[in-house]
Amino acid sequence: MNRFLFVMPPLTGHVNPAAGIAAELAERGHHVLWTGTETVLRPLLGPGAHVLGTGTRAFRAQGGHGLAALRSLWEGFIVPYARFTAKPLDAIVREHRPDVVLVDQHTPAGAIVAHRHGLPWASFAPGAMELGRPYRALPQVEAWMTGLLRGLWERAGLPAEEFTDPRFSRALVLATTGPALTGAGAHPPEYALVGPVHGERPADPSFPWERLLPGRRRVLVTMGTLAGELGADFHARAVRALELCGEDVQPVFAAPRELLPELPPHAVAVDRTPILEMMTRGTLDAVLCHGGMNTVGEALAHGIPLVTAPIRHDQPFVAAQVEAAGAGLRVPFARVSPEGLARAVRGVLDDERYRAAAARVGAGLLAGGGARTAADRLEALLDGPAAGSL
Repeated sequence: MNRFLFVMPPLTGHVNPAAGIAAELAERGHHVLWTGTETVLRPLLGPGAHVLGTGTRAFRAQGGHGLAALRSLWEGFIVPYARFTAKPLDAIVREHRPDVVLVDQHTPAGAIVAHRHGLPWASFAPGAMELGRPYRALPQVEAWMTGLLRGLWERAGLPAEEFTDPRFSRALVLATTGPALTGAGAHPPEYALVGPVHGERPADPSFPWERLLPGRRRVLVTMGTLAGELGADFHARAVRALELCGEDVQPVFAAPRELLPELPPHAVAVDRTPILEMMTRGTLDAVLCHGGMNTVGEALAHGIPLVTAPIRHDQPFVAAQVEAAGAGLRVPFARVSPEGLARAVRGVLDDERYRAAAARVGAGLLAGGGARTAADRLEALLDGPAAGSL
């Protein structure tokens, strides 16, 4: 039995696809260890997961757009989280001595610790931002980010001449996406674009399935966990837009109740929805979302068209790819009116070309092999070089 250590941030959209890969490895007889914020990991992974907590703390809320949002993400969360978890991670690796480490691109401390202990490691890219490096054409931004990472490297006491970018393993970069969502251009051979990963997720017995009305076309509205206060204004416009769509459309809002205005009687609102189960059951006709890679990939894999209202980070890029592929429409998050949003939602519901394109793009994403291909590539690291894989 080999040990795989998964180093993940406390972000649902990062943990869920990794859980599908972990399940595949476990089915093959391997032991998977998880490390990160246990209060986030445990509800997502279930009671049977082997979670080694690194503790938790409060981090600054993310905000802004464009480069300001990138700075907020890195300086307000990624770097502080790496500093906070570095020592616990090192202790975990010393005690449990994994054979391979899978490191999310937003937990660079995992790569640094793996390097220190000479362990083979792979990068995990559940989004397009780091995978595509859209800011590479901006030398000042790239230099700023490299400076942050070098600072973490030096803080860990590693030799400067050994520095390697902890976002990108030279052995393997696993990405839960595909060419249709990453744009044109070849990727290095160590990149494995495996497509969406659909693992089993803990059941949510509290979801009100009985409120899903027969004979209605159903639209899921989910704007992720990072919209913050901006989400209240958008959700108010979305509620009005879904009302304008007519009585034959039933909205399901996945959002904290305080972000939602008064809802019409036929609308459903819950803090969290079993999104994958809803898609698998065929209960959704369209998805209105922020353009996050996981939500988009899962919807397309089930042939469901989208309306995207991207907020920040890689979301505008992903949203543009969806629209270019004909699998959905993009609207401006901050400026779209209820009437404009209603037109977009009715457009993807009424025009079968969007659903056909979603099915076509989804089939291409699924061709990446998902969890099986990811597990194959991770197993290949068991026989590869250790420190040399960096």
